[in-house]
Amino acid sequence: MPLSYDPAARTLTISTDGTTYQMKIDEHGYLLHLYYGARAEGDLSYLVTYCDRSGMCGCPHDVADRTYSLDVLPQELPFQGSGDMRSPALLVRDAEGTFGCDLRYRSHEIRPGKYALPGLPAVYAGEGDDAETLSVTLADERLGLEVELLYGVLPRLDVITRAAVVRNNGTGRVTVEKLQSACLDLVTGDLDVITFDGRHAMERRPTRRHLLNGSLSVGSRRGMSSNQYNPLMIACDHAATETSGRCWSMSFVYSGGFLAEAERDQFDQSRIQMGLDDDLFSYPLEPGEKIVAPEVIMTYSGAGLERVSHNLHRCIRRNVCRGPWRDAPRPILINSWEACYFDFTGDKLVELAKKAAELGLDMLVMDDGWFGARSDDHRGLGDWKPNMAKLGGTVADLARRVNEVGLGFGIWVEPEMVNEDSDLFRAHPDWALTVPGKEPVLGRDQLVLDLSRPEVRDNLFEQLCAVLDQGGIDYVKWDYNRSIVDVYSRTASDQGKVLYDYMLGLYDLLERVRSRYPELLIEGCSAGGGRFDAGMLYYTPQIWTSDNTDARNRLEIQYGTSFGYPCSAMGAHVSACPNEITGRTVPLGARGTVAMGGGAFGYELDLMELNDRACELIKSQVKTYRTIEHLVREGLFYRLTDPKDATVAAWEFVAEDGSEALVCAVVTRVDGYGLANYVVPRGLTPGARYSMVSNGDVYSADALMDMGLPVSVPATPYESFMYRFERVD
Repeated sequence: MPLSYDPAARTLTISTDGTTYQMKIDEHGYLLHLYYGARAEGDLSYLVTYCDRSGMCGCPHDVADRTYSLDVLPQELPFQGSGDMRSPALLVRDAEGTFGCDLRYRSHEIRPGKYALPGLPAVYAGEGDDAETLSVTLADERLGLEVELLYGVLPRLDVITRAAVVRNNGTGRVTVEKLQSACLDLVTGDLDVITFDGRHAMERRPTRRHLLNGSLSVGSRRGMSSNQYNPLMIACDHAATETSGRCWSMSFVYSGGFLAEAERDQFDQSRIQMGLDDDLFSYPLEPGEKIVAPEVIMTYSGAGLERVSHNLHRCIRRNVCRGPWRDAPRPILINSWEACYFDFTGDKLVELAKKAAELGLDMLVMDDGWFGARSDDHRGLGDWKPNMAKLGGTVADLARRVNEVGLGFGIWVEPEMVNEDSDLFRAHPDWALTVPGKEPVLGRDQLVLDLSRPEVRDNLFEQLCAVLDQGGIDYVKWDYNRSIVDVYSRTASDQGKVLYDYMLGLYDLLERVRSRYPELLIEGCSAGGGRFDAGMLYYTPQIWTSDNTDARNRLEIQYGTSFGYPCSAMGAHVSACPNEITGRTVPLGARGTVAMGGGAFGYELDLMELNDRACELIKSQVKTYRTIEHLVREGLFYRLTDPKDATVAAWEFVAEDGSEALVCAVVTRVDGYGLANYVVPRGLTPGARYSMVSNGDVYSADALMDMGLPVSVPATPYESFMYRFERVD
């Protein structure tokens, strides 16, 4: 059974196919964390040690034992006020403003199925997942405070999820000042911490740091998960590699501000935790009210980083993403932005669609500039009424014309934003998040609408429905292009609630759109990759990976993203050269290899300017992608080299049953009279033979995984390769 309770040892054990997680209700009622690692049996209480470490480590008043201190003991939910001076997962104030609580075990329940979180995204159980839920309730009798810890178990995926519900069952107000969803206390180990950092147009590059005494943290104060830091953290053995060493990961199923912390204490114990950003967060609970800490996905590997990624990829692809597009091939699209920017008409888009159809593409997406007075990025946001003069009719009329040339049709929207120069803002200036009496901070000449208010969400839903109900729209790119700075809602009872309630409002709006248009493919976007997280993937099965489409930079961006997210979730396009962000020129072949091997494939350039040779190459790329799309979407992903330093950037997809594989490589550096470059695949079936599809040559899987496959010698800069293999049965 995935979940079990030993009443004699008072241990609660979570078992997956390859891991064990155990906690203990100790004699004083505190919930201790014992173990998370390789599959183990029995009572693991022996891992916790006790000794008198001096009076500096306080013990509870009812514990007459100086060897007992929560400042040292590993815990499931560390809280302020216990004597634990490490970073707490929960911090509350009572009605008098006093900090501190004392949470002790009250009860637990094991139930079949995976819990859900009303109003929040969460992992769900699929058919055959044998999921179970553990609910553990802790309580503070003085405050009437109750915290329900939720653990979801998906045994076959080696995934455990954690969330929490904080309830005020007392008679006075309790204010939650900090709320983390998951905490992992490790009593020993020399660890590194990997975070995924960057900036707009250079997101999610792995940063690996040795965890020494002290603490480190990353997070977002931007009201979104952000381009700067991703809500994904991996702790691993200092010597861990892709294929060896212990690794623990946490991925936040939430799209707003977050805080991820890692701390090594004075006794060389490590604490890893993740949850809501506590800046500008202060959530009062009146008697009878509650707040839910969003979910964290956890997985463990004793065989390196690769297995952590495989576990997360399977979980997100199969148990986070939903709807008909979860398992379906995604359309190969042309986005109009780099082809036209704001300067287009309906006739111009139809001509672009005709060219795209000639090249074999599936869909035209009309980007920014199709609505209201939107002729540039200074005006029009909030007015989602088609500019019929510009389009030559309604959106439905344009969609029909595009459909007639054989393509699907999509549109770009940014519903969460408003320009001051818009009819919506002129009618409802109080709907924007602005501080009374203070000049608002603008980002891209726009303000953020207050989605914590139902009337704002209702207006946006009605406007979007007025467009989508016309029919003919198969795809929506949902963008979000600035941070939240002025945190003030005219209707909030406390401004410390606004950022959390905003995210609940966004999820409500997205769920309403999904429910009304279940066949609609929605791609998330936030200045590119500023909201690339598991929370958004619950509503949008793919996300625009980065506004930077330079193939050389994309190698690094896609590499970092792959640690926590499947390639099926990554929007990856071939764009024009020189690249508009970097100015770099990369051959069209390499641009295609990087984009095809990076996820949901498409193009972002003016097809009308291409010469015949480029058009023929694009036709070939489209044909190739259709033969490999299933591997990119469903295959196991292997990072063969780190593109930041390697001479050849290489990666691989292997079918789950090992029947076929795709190895991709791009030469990133060429030296005089260079050495031969070998790409060494992984994940093939040992002892088997594989045939290269392009020429029929047969190779030993063992030899390939031992010595590798040479790429061309001499190589040229940005020469690219795609080797497809089929197992010879």
